Amino acid sequence: MSESSGATFGGRRAVPPNTSNASENDPPTMELHGLVPRGFNLQDYLNVTGVHLFKERWDSNKVDHHTDKYSNNKLIVRRGQSFYIQIDFNRPYNPRRDLFRVEYVIGRYPQENKGTYIPVSVVSELQSGKWGAKVITREDRSVRLSIQSSPDCIVGKFRMYVAVWTPYGIIRTSRNPETDTYILFNPWCEEDAVYLDNEKEREEYVLNDIGVIFYGDFNDIKSRSWSYGQFEDGILDACLYVMDRAKMDLSGRGNPIKVSRVGSAMINAKDDEGVIAGSWDNVYAYGIPPSAWTGSVDILLEYRSSENPVRYGQCWVFAGVFNTFLRCLGIPARVVTNYFSAHDNNANLQLDIFLEEDGNVNSKLTKDSVWNYHCWNEAWMTRPDLPIGFGGWQVVDSTPQENSDGMYRCGPASVQAIKHGNVCFQFDAPFVFAEVNSDLVYITAKKDGTHVVETLDTTHIGKLIVTKQVGGDGIKDITDTYKFQEGQEEERLALETALMYGAKKSLNTEGVVKSRSDVHMNFEVENAVLGRDFKVTITFRNNGPAHYTITAYLSGNITFYTGVAKAEFKNKTFDVTLEPLSFKKEEVLIQAGEYMGQLLEQAFLHFFVTARVNETKDVLAKQKSIVLTIPKVIIKVHGAQVVGSDVVVTIEFTNPLKETLKNIWIYLDGPGVTKPIRKMFQEIQPNSTVKWEEVCRPWVSGPRKLMASVTSDSLRHVYGELDLQIQRRLPM
Repeated sequence: MSESSGATFGGRRAVPPNTSNASENDPPTMELHGLVPRGFNLQDYLNVTGVHLFKERWDSNKVDHHTDKYSNNKLIVRRGQSFYIQIDFNRPYNPRRDLFRVEYVIGRYPQENKGTYIPVSVVSELQSGKWGAKVITREDRSVRLSIQSSPDCIVGKFRMYVAVWTPYGIIRTSRNPETDTYILFNPWCEEDAVYLDNEKEREEYVLNDIGVIFYGDFNDIKSRSWSYGQFEDGILDACLYVMDRAKMDLSGRGNPIKVSRVGSAMINAKDDEGVIAGSWDNVYAYGIPPSAWTGSVDILLEYRSSENPVRYGQCWVFAGVFNTFLRCLGIPARVVTNYFSAHDNNANLQLDIFLEEDGNVNSKLTKDSVWNYHCWNEAWMTRPDLPIGFGGWQVVDSTPQENSDGMYRCGPASVQAIKHGNVCFQFDAPFVFAEVNSDLVYITAKKDGTHVVETLDTTHIGKLIVTKQVGGDGIKDITDTYKFQEGQEEERLALETALMYGAKKSLNTEGVVKSRSDVHMNFEVENAVLGRDFKVTITFRNNGPAHYTITAYLSGNITFYTGVAKAEFKNKTFDVTLEPLSFKKEEVLIQAGEYMGQLLEQAFLHFFVTARVNETKDVLAKQKSIVLTIPKVIIKVHGAQVVGSDVVVTIEFTNPLKETLKNIWIYLDGPGVTKPIRKMFQEIQPNSTVKWEEVCRPWVSGPRKLMASVTSDSLRHVYGELDLQIQRRLPM
């Protein structure tokens, strides 16, 4: 089957790289050898007149393989599991004298030893773990076969042929796109590397096409639904195209480790013209703001059709689309959110925050950042390349942060290895360990050039790690899968293990936390609504017998959720006198006019308070971020919620600002209810409401969601959703 003529590389004859599922090279319909007698007639031998794949949604092939939800009229099966086909011949099949086999071919340069050419012989009994075809029934001129694929075969779109033996060679069916067969990963097959033994988890992590992504702040967790849409028309082909664009060798596409690593590089467009171009500068003139997306379908379909990166995404968009990619191919996957996620640029397990002598942050020296939250993915698979015990959930992150083996990608890194500090195991475990386990170190940069470590916060980073609960929209705390509780012996041991494997701490911070005074400081930010004033209250408490004077500094910054400050909108210095065994509160008023003019994508305000106890020179430092409360989009539905019946969907939004909103786009999405659609409004006056009605016709029954987002020149991350229960259409 392999092409005999290939390019010559390094003095050897070799087949060119086989990196495209879409490329084809049809095998010959006749492979005859030797001298063929003059009276040779094809009709004298067994001839194939038809092939039936039983590929309708209700056929057992799709139902048994859990692929009946795919909007695709081709046969889609999962590897390691048998499926049925029927072959019609020109005469009754006689197993004693007739010999045929089924062939599966993928790519342009198929080779049997690479798994890209698979000859499937007829056997008396199917063997576990091996390709084979068993005759189930013979009826007149038809034969029904049960075909079993290998549980580690390539995942992709195969071309199918039937080859019949004659004394003079092979007669093969010609290329027929109707017999193309998709083979996917199989979490239901115990021999597959992605096997997941819990049925409810398979329903959630493979078959659920609507998820929930958590964002916001640790003290103000927000959520939004996301349409993964892995079964929508064109999405499976788009996911295969992503691997083609990566020039991923077809022979590696049966390995979930390799597939997830390639996916983590290709979902971002940083260095490989991948799916989504990221933007964190609040300028989205040439694309769609990240907060406007409601799902993955539009993004993947646009990438497939335009063959150019789609603009724009941030971490939750990358995670949402990557989740679609993984689930679509059959790899169990979920989106995870880490609150207070460290971006440790030099991997020293410390985030060094440098202060001026007056307590202000030195932005030139402070290179590390703390993301208010960061979304990544977990993919479920065995890890035969690691010691026993490190399979299961693996961190894979497609947000471009750091270079890994020459590309912007991250993972798969074993969650279990991260928890125990085994950062020596590939891939990128030290980076993920730092994201959840770094210390915050406050350092004063003195004018004479010296640096003094002032205070240490060991509990700020990785404060909470969550994902969507199985079977519901609620929050599931999975922090303990990444780290032991602070202060436990196991937690200290995991840190020492990580340090032993080369994650170095550059500063000796032992004993730094011992304060020389009895003064403690904390502050709270009042619930803040977009466009309104609110207060920050700082509390100083003196637990000792001494009298203290304190000089304090408050800085308010508009920040990206990545922790990078855009602009300072508030700064205030004040003095506090503390009597023995007393406390004092200072209130700072934040006026709407101070922050409204420079808001960013998610309306994060970051407050940093530092205080110096003059008598002891102790430095106290605290930082907090808040998310402004933004009004929601209201979605209403009128009409019977039945498959095939029209329903009227109404979207309403009221402008909460004192200014006119301009260039407003409203996006509506609902898997199984409506394709993603959008509508533009030129402007919305202050306190005015816009309404948009659409007629939708649901085609999927069961629990569904409608999701809507609003974006404009000056207001973003406006979102709303509505739960639906679509009934089956009753037979007439």
